[in-house]
Formats: sequence, C-alpha cells, structure tokens
Amino acid sequence: MNLTAKAIGDRGELLAIKWLREHGYYIVDRNWRIGSYEIDIIAEHLDTIHFVEVKTRKLEGWVSPYDAIDDTKRRALRRAATAYCAMRHINRVIQFDLIAITIDLNDNIEIEYTEEIL
Repeated sequence: MNLTAKAIGDRGELLAIKWLREHGYYIVDRNWRIGSYEIDIIAEHLDTIHFVEVKTRKLEGWVSPYDAIDDTKRRALRRAATAYCAMRHINRVIQFDLIAITIDLNDNIEIEYTEEIL
C-alpha cells in the first residue's frame, strides 16, 4: 500500500470513528489484530458488538467499497471476530457492518453505514 492510500485509509478510519460516536456507538477497540487477521473497529451499541470494516475510496476509478468485501475478506472477518470473542469471553449478539467512505475530487465526503454485511 503506498503512502497516499495509507493516508486515505487512516483518514477514513478517523471519520468512521467520529460517525459511530455521533450515532451512539462506544468504540471498544481499533485495528485489532490476531495473526494475519484485522478488524478495523469494534464497537458496542445497545446490546450488540459490531465488527466494523471501513473502506475508504477516492471517487475516481477505485473499486467500490462494497465490492472490496469479497468471500476471502468475509471469511477473515468471521475468523477474527470468533477469535476476539473467545479471547474476551464475549457471549453476546455480534454483527458485521461496513462503513463505506467516498471522497470526491473536491474533498467532499460521503459516508454510508451498512449493517449486517455477512
């Protein structure tokens, strides 16, 4: 990943955290890793633990944030969440969500939150 893509991804995660907090979510963990698996954001809202994948894209020419969640990514998210819940002894409702952030050429930002992507 080049520096520009990393900077865009980091900015997207900060925007996602801000959005989640503004909508009543408590951020439990961020960039949680086990082995090669990573969960971008783990948040709590009401009685549910949300495993949130953040995809940030510039409008011009990149793959849609939704298209970036392929079967391999879905399996990795499930495995990471299973490990997280086992390690933290979590026995609650869990959910996999996506925050898709698109930034256009004028630096306008669009944030879409999709629940239950798996």
